[in-house]
Amino acid sequence: MTEPPRPPGSGDPDPTVPSAYPGPPADEPTAPLSGAPGTGGYPPPGGYPPPPGDAPTSGGYPPPGGYPPPGGYPPAGGYGPPAGGYASNDDKNWALIAHFGGALGVIVGGGLLGWLPPLIAMMTRGQQSPGLRAHAVAALNFQITWTIVYLLSWVLAGITCGLLFFVPLIVWIVPVIFGIIAGVKANEGTLYRYPMTYSFVKR
Repeated sequence: MTEPPRPPGSGDPDPTVPSAYPGPPADEPTAPLSGAPGTGGYPPPGGYPPPPGDAPTSGGYPPPGGYPPPGGYPPAGGYGPPAGGYASNDDKNWALIAHFGGALGVIVGGGLLGWLPPLIAMMTRGQQSPGLRAHAVAALNFQITWTIVYLLSWVLAGITCGLLFFVPLIVWIVPVIFGIIAGVKANEGTLYRYPMTYSFVKR
């Protein structure tokens, strides 16, 4: 007795009709979904390496402590003395000569030789020590400025027939006072900014 034909879409699929969703052949293994070691999956064992452009290191990862900062590491002992500081004790002594010597030059030279000690300090060691040069140039510019003012004060006193005789005395005291103040600051390692100074000499 034969079985009547079944309507389309019911029962077992017809082996002669191709399926709309064919699966992989039975003899081909399916690709693994997880990254088990040795299977070629993702991510690789140990994670991903750093992007291109980083410093190459063993294994593709940064060393302990990270990469050096931009510009590299500072040299041994730092980057040198701070502004107004001294590289040696001789530089400090010459800075004191520039400031205190300027005040002494005003006293001894009658207000006309205050510029000489800082000029000597600058010419002696100014090219070897930037810190000392900063002190010497500051003192030199101040003393030159007030030497000119001192000469003009005598001209003014002469024009007024001695009526303003006290003006040269006041102008003579100013560079002495500020020279001492700058010398005290230099002894502490601080670069003093002289007031009322014209920059004749550049650093």
